[in-house]
Amino acid sequence: MDYNQLFEQIKKKKSFLCVGLDTDITKIPSFLLKEDDPIFEFNKRIIDTTAQYTIAYKPNIAFYEANGVLGWKSLEKTINYINLIHKDIFVIADAKRGDIGNTSKMYARAYFEQFNCDAVTVTPYMGKDSVSPFLEFNNKWVILLALTSNESAKDFQLLEVNNSEKNLFETVVAKSSEWGNKNNLMYVVGATQSVYLKKVRELIPEHFLLIPGVGTQGGSLKEVAEHGMNDSCGLLVNSSRSIIYADSSTDFDRKAGNVARELHIQMADLLKAKNII
Repeated sequence: MDYNQLFEQIKKKKSFLCVGLDTDITKIPSFLLKEDDPIFEFNKRIIDTTAQYTIAYKPNIAFYEANGVLGWKSLEKTINYINLIHKDIFVIADAKRGDIGNTSKMYARAYFEQFNCDAVTVTPYMGKDSVSPFLEFNNKWVILLALTSNESAKDFQLLEVNNSEKNLFETVVAKSSEWGNKNNLMYVVGATQSVYLKKVRELIPEHFLLIPGVGTQGGSLKEVAEHGMNDSCGLLVNSSRSIIYADSSTDFDRKAGNVARELHIQMADLLKAKNII
């Protein structure tokens, strides 16, 4: 899926919602534990009830790795299900990979060839040669960590560079934007860092941004749109726990769909205000 196709889906669905599938076996409704694959059954029901409001799904790989071989099988079944039943939805492997070139090449093959994801999150700390292997795949995306929502982000990301007024994350964004283009490179900017979105947009006005942290983490959707939205929307706003764990009853999927629908309504209003739809 390229930039224009992603934008067309946003206009068609009147949404820029990404649902994070951070599926924790200890948090899913207990009645699902009798299923052969409880994680997949949970994901399937979440997907079916939220797909009409959603542009992307983002399985957080750690939650599957934690369950060993069975977790990897659940992940594969989840991605295959999305690609088969909801072909128009963008699939992000939230893996945060990044290593020396030959290792990154293997990570890229794993998520782009074996799992057939559209995108993978990558850390930029080791520089260009750790990211380039991911950019060699046609119609696939790198989503590079730029500025995250966690409390310790300031330890490095907000450090001033060479006694200038620029923070380290600005240097990362500016330099890495030379490695790809708006058709294969997105950036992660946490919703709780919305005050810095203006700086990010000055550096990369056209690129898509993946914005986690709306919902349980307290990020403001309105502020994110105000500071980060461009003429092509340019945003994928992720919500995980506030949607998938909205309820723990046998009716959990319908409740998750209701939360997704509420976000969808807000997003449609924001897109209209920007004259995108």
